[in-house]
Order: sequence, then C-alpha cells, then structure tokens
Amino acid sequence: MRRFLIPILLSVAGLLLALKIVPGEQLEVATRLREFPDADALAHQFRPVVMTLLCFIPAIGGLFYAFGSILARYVTRQFLSLLAIGFAALATVWLLMDFQDNLDELKQSQNIASTAVQLYTARFPEIVVTLLPYALLLSLLFCLGRLSASREIVAMTQTGRGIARLTAPFFITGLLAAAFCAGLNYQWAPRATAAEKVILDTARGFDEVAAEVVKFRNPRARRLWMVGSFPPDYQKGAPLQQVRVIRENEDSSLKSILVAKSASWNPQNGEWSFFDATLRKLRDGEPPEFVQDLPNPYIIKTWRETPAEIIQPGLPASQLGVPSLISWLKSHPQGSHERRETYLTQWHHRWAQPFNCLVVVMLATPLGVVFSRRGTTGGVAVTVFLCVGMLFFTSISLSLGDAGYFPPMLAAWLPNLAFGGLAIFLFQRRLSGRPIYQTLRRMTPN
Repeated sequence: MRRFLIPILLSVAGLLLALKIVPGEQLEVATRLREFPDADALAHQFRPVVMTLLCFIPAIGGLFYAFGSILARYVTRQFLSLLAIGFAALATVWLLMDFQDNLDELKQSQNIASTAVQLYTARFPEIVVTLLPYALLLSLLFCLGRLSASREIVAMTQTGRGIARLTAPFFITGLLAAAFCAGLNYQWAPRATAAEKVILDTARGFDEVAAEVVKFRNPRARRLWMVGSFPPDYQKGAPLQQVRVIRENEDSSLKSILVAKSASWNPQNGEWSFFDATLRKLRDGEPPEFVQDLPNPYIIKTWRETPAEIIQPGLPASQLGVPSLISWLKSHPQGSHERRETYLTQWHHRWAQPFNCLVVVMLATPLGVVFSRRGTTGGVAVTVFLCVGMLFFTSISLSLGDAGYFPPMLAAWLPNLAFGGLAIFLFQRRLSGRPIYQTLRRMTPN
C-alpha cells in the first residue's frame, strides 16, 4: 500500500485544486457565452473539463510510478529531481529578465508586489509551455550523463533489461508533459500575453478597454457598428456613446444608417435601447429618407450583438485559444474576405507545439546514453544543436503557413514529423548497437 501512497496524495491534491479553480472557469465560460452569442458554445464549455484533467495529470504520473519496477522508480526519481531543479532555475532566470523589462510599468502601480504576483500568476501557463521543453532537455542530458559516467547504465543492461525498457520513464514523462502543455495551450497559455497587457495598463492607470472610435462588423447580419467612446464599466450596462449602425443589403449596397447619442444593452432580454436616435433609409436611385420621430428610446429586440463583442480587443491569432480560434473560423467561412490561413495555422499549432516535449526527449535519449569512454560532451552538443534547429525550423514553417505557402496543417506539424522521424532513426541505431556519431557525420555535408 505504501507504493500507492503517492498517487493517492496527488489525486487528493488534484481534487482540491479542481474544486478551487474549476468553478471560476465555469463562471467565466458562462459570461463569455452570454457576452459573445456567436462564440462556439461546445468548445468553451469544454474548458472546465480540460482544466479538471490538468489537475489530475500528476496523479496519472503517480500511477505509472507506482506500477513501475524498482529500477524504473529509481531512474524516475533521479530524472524528476533534476527536472524540478532545471525548471526552477530556468523559471528564475526568465522571471528576473522579464521583471526587469516590466519594472518601469510596475513602479507606477500602487502595490508593486501585488501587481507582480498577479502578472506572473496570469503568465504561469505561458511560462510552463515555453520553458518545459528546455527543462526536459537539460535534465535528461544531465541525468543520462550522470548514469553513464557512473557506469550505472552498463550495470542495468547487464541485468537483462534493454535500453528501451530503461528509458521508458523518460518517454512517459515526455508524454505527460506534452499532455499538460496541450491542456494549457487550449486556452490559458495563448491568452497570457493579452493578460499581461491588461495588468500592466491597469498598473499605469490606463483603463484596460478604454478607446475611441471602435468599429465592429457583423458579416452575417451585415451590420457595421461605430462607437465614439464607451465608459470603463460598459459591461455592467453603462451606455455606449455616439453610436452609429450601418446596415447593408445582400449586394453590399447601403440599406440604412442609425445614429444615436447613446445606446445601452439589456443583458436580461438582449434588447438594444438607442437614445436620441435618427434613422436614415437608403434606396438606389432615390434620395435618403430621414426618420426623426423615433421613440426615445428606440428599442430593437432582434439584434444579437453585445457590448463586449463590439468592443472586444482585436487580439492577433497567436494570442487566441482553441475556442476563440474555432469561433473565428466559423464566423469567417471559406470565401470571405479575411485570410483564414493564419488562424488555421495557429489552430493546428496549438496541438502540435506541446509535442515538442516528446520530440526533445526522443532526440536526447539516444544521444545521451554513452557506453564508451568518449563521454557525453558530443551527445550534449549534437542534441542541443538539433533542438535549436527544430525551434528555428518551427518558426520558419509557421511563417510560411501564415503566408499561405504551406498548408496550415503541414506548417504546424512538419517540424515535429521531421525531427521526430530523425529521433526514431537515432533511437533505432542505439537499440541495434550501431554507431550514431558516424551516422550523423555521414549525414552532414563536408
């Protein structure tokens, strides 16, 4: 029973964490669907499920540890301790550098410590997704180097266990890390940059959404909204100022123009109330018809736009989660004026990026295992070179996908497929006992 103590404790901790954070996520999803009626409901409703699964991934890892052999648990303890140290060191360096960059903005807040905690709590998913592959790489190379230098790997193979069985804990850890990063990439990691801007603008005394001359186009209803200004508490029902709504016919000709001094939205029934409104009706070949005797307020019950939808910030595709990307793609079907390649590429990238963790483990394992007196320096150098090349290739591939030169799916998955195939080839060479360095030397042009 002592073997199952760790997964039981991790399950209890995951349950307590889920009970604490999942209700807030459910409330945020309900608010999002109310304020953005055209958002994909199923994708957003799946967010609490993903967050719950994230809380229990450590418990799943604990189950693998509990069912492993004594040797597998020993290797796992060696690797995880180094992984924790490596990730903590990388996170500390990253936080110090980022804190220095944001220090001027943080000084303008009333409470620097509280604002800094809020900022880096919001950016924690981004930190994990960014640094976890590097932490896996460094800790795995150091672990295998230490086991090789002490001849422990040679001793383990003398017990009849093969390299595949000895390195299985590394691959399981890489797979769980990829699943964890995929969950964070679903919504929270991509939005961290936008959250950073909101927190820093608030610290400097700026309103996080205040702006002037906001334009929003509803392509389905053929309505263009132009808002002169809006108050900070517009989401609580405060009216929008200087509102103009332009309606179009199916042939893109103007149908009518509604001008109002202010407009407010009722969240209970979805009605729009326009105050001091005038309506101008337009017909081809005829002078415009002005309708000035409108009731005050002029109420429209059939328009589905919401203030949050109209005034939403124009986040780039790289800062949108999976639900927001799905909503954008559904509202901009094939054949519309907007370019879909960027959003499709980012959607595929949300699922492809987490597998960098597994590919890094696959590359580092065969090169980190050393049986000769050569040492681990060559394997470390080659592994780092390949991983840097994979990151560089990923950046180029995504740029080509955004520009439309590559299909979006290929642009997102090509780096993983290429370097994953190379890793499988190197691992096969290691399993068969064939030399790896001579193979890499033949593959490299003189």
